[in-house]
Amino acid sequence: MATSDDRAEPAIGGVDDQLCFAVYAAGNAYGRFYAPLLRPLGLTYPQYLAMLVLWERDGVPVKTIGARLGLDSGTLTPLLKRLEAAGLVRRHRDAADERVVRVHLSAEGRALRERVGPVQQAVARAFGGSEAEALALRNALAELRLRLDRPGHPAA
Repeated sequence: MATSDDRAEPAIGGVDDQLCFAVYAAGNAYGRFYAPLLRPLGLTYPQYLAMLVLWERDGVPVKTIGARLGLDSGTLTPLLKRLEAAGLVRRHRDAADERVVRVHLSAEGRALRERVGPVQQAVARAFGGSEAEALALRNALAELRLRLDRPGHPAA
């Protein structure tokens, strides 16, 4: 029978041994990989993610975009202002509730969607795995995010 003295402390390990670092480093690598692909489109990686949200559903509240991307208003507002200055989106107060600001794609913003195919193809080629492997990885990361964000979690 094991006693409290028999339980070993888990090894902390170095940074390369940490799942958190692997996720963090992969996220940074994605941003660096996308940057030169998105530059000709006039987008940064976070702007591209916001555009993906809008291409799914136009006219959503700023709060919805922030929730989907995990961005606070201090980060999201300047990002949306730059997209608006570039002529890709328009921000309007909701007629029914003036506290809500909705973001709408401009004609140029809608047309930009047709130009992102090569970007997505380059990312798929760089991944190098099968579509099933990419889906499995995406699902595992989505599950990790859900577990970390679940209500009652110490950091939640």
